[in-house]
Amino acid sequence: MKHVRSVAVVVAVIAAAAAGCGSPSSKRKSADDGQPAIATDKVIMDRDAKGPAKEVPGARKGGTITVYSQPTPNTFDPTDTYYVDANEIDKLVFRTPTQFDIRPNGDAVLVPDLTDLGTVSADKLTWTFRFQRGIKYADGSEVKVEDIAYAIKRSFAHDVYPNGPTYQMTYFKDGDPNKPGAYKGPYTGGDTYAGVETPDPGTLVIHLAQPFPDLPFYMSYPLFTPIPKAKDTRQEYKNKPMATGPYEFDSYTPGAELKLKRNPNWDANTDPARHQYVDGWHFKFGEQDVKTQQQVLNSNGADANALNYQNIDASLLPQLNGAKAGQLLRGASPCHQMTQLDSRKIPLEVRKAIAVAYPYDQLWKASGFNDYGQQASSTIMPPSVPGYRAYPPLPGLSGKGAGDPAAAKKMLTDAGKLNFEVSWYYDNTKPLTQQTTQILSDALTTAGFTTKPIGVSTAELRGKVGDYNAPTNLGASPSGWCSDWPSGSSWFPVLFQTHSIADGQSIGMLTDKDLDARINAIAALPPDEAVGKWADLDREIMGRYIVLPRYYYKVAIVMGTNIGGALVDSTMGMPNYKSMFLKG
Repeated sequence: MKHVRSVAVVVAVIAAAAAGCGSPSSKRKSADDGQPAIATDKVIMDRDAKGPAKEVPGARKGGTITVYSQPTPNTFDPTDTYYVDANEIDKLVFRTPTQFDIRPNGDAVLVPDLTDLGTVSADKLTWTFRFQRGIKYADGSEVKVEDIAYAIKRSFAHDVYPNGPTYQMTYFKDGDPNKPGAYKGPYTGGDTYAGVETPDPGTLVIHLAQPFPDLPFYMSYPLFTPIPKAKDTRQEYKNKPMATGPYEFDSYTPGAELKLKRNPNWDANTDPARHQYVDGWHFKFGEQDVKTQQQVLNSNGADANALNYQNIDASLLPQLNGAKAGQLLRGASPCHQMTQLDSRKIPLEVRKAIAVAYPYDQLWKASGFNDYGQQASSTIMPPSVPGYRAYPPLPGLSGKGAGDPAAAKKMLTDAGKLNFEVSWYYDNTKPLTQQTTQILSDALTTAGFTTKPIGVSTAELRGKVGDYNAPTNLGASPSGWCSDWPSGSSWFPVLFQTHSIADGQSIGMLTDKDLDARINAIAALPPDEAVGKWADLDREIMGRYIVLPRYYYKVAIVMGTNIGGALVDSTMGMPNYKSMFLKG
């Protein structure tokens, strides 16, 4: 999933990716102290959920909520949406076949929306969804099942909508663009597509090229929101899309602001997860986060009805005491930042020594991280993903500690690998990355390694760390990952299989046919059966020492004193707008 972060945090993330930076002090309290635990022992679905959504205690109607953010969403075309900020906003405007209901305890529960959660055929290659008839667009026209089918077809026009997700190209019948006969979307491929059928007004059928047990999760994405063919204005659609959710576009100035107003034709009785408490939403983009976060904390006038969806700036943390402590909304994120070791180039015993020597605490402190935005990690999947299990950390893989150079040096000596060279790229134009590179280099040198950090410019860095044939063995990309939906199937098949190298998104550069087969077998299971097996696989792969865990992202945003019903959508790492109201 594409994750959005403020400029300051992006710089820190790039620094960490290049220099192998990482995690909090072992002397700190748990980052989740005082917060409710997240239920991740099983995939949570509620097939029987029906509208209306359960009322939020204390909720009242009326008023406008203002939402600030320095980063600007790149598009509101549902087919082209993949960044989490636009995705969360889209949930106010677009209904989808399925959706996540964020329950008061923080659980993200998959529930029906425009369809049920589907049934799959015996061969796992055909999914049938029952469509909820009688839903209307904001203009009063009827939503038809054919509109969902058209939206699916539209998503194959990836040349027109290059930013959207592409699982349909991998899993849907005739979707692979690298194979003969691939469907290219309705603009060039016509309306006939063998992957989607609407045999009657109440049924949607999707045909697959290979089993995709998590399809109901994927169908919560905006690309599945209905779009009438006659209303598809292509590149202009993003400026005034057809609304099916509780709100519709009132006005939109790209790069500056979006105003939403009530959709008079949204029917709460058909929607099990959304509310329509406020009269409108005013999203203001491009304003400095520190400035608007301070305004929200002050909560003077209209700013009492506002929030900023970027994590709180570290400079404002000292203000979070007394009454202001209650203005911080905290929760889980689907993202995990890691440093990877190349298994093709570094023997296992050497990888273990690097982990034991790794200066987690020093790098955490130098990078300016804090408990509000990060949590020390020791697994692959973060706590918000079903299948996460907090097993005892393996030696050197706790995400904490100053490192043990003497122990690491003995490990190298015993393995006959003293002075083994460790090399990585770093951004040599930034003081922070220069500092963290020196910290890492000093720690590894003391532990008996030879280090070779290679300085490059900011512009070169992304290309360099993405080159799997580069003369380095630590810190390649990806340096982290976010769930596309809460399941191990959006982690292990993508990152740890042999094909991941050719795909350019391998962690550890593994080429293990047995592991490939076991991952495929788990991925083919129903989600509720797969969840525990992903947890077992998580520990096994950590035991291969191809990952140095650094931190799980967390959500820590400020909101005005008059905001009620605030929850975190852990599937996006964003505030859950669907439950919010103004207290007075």
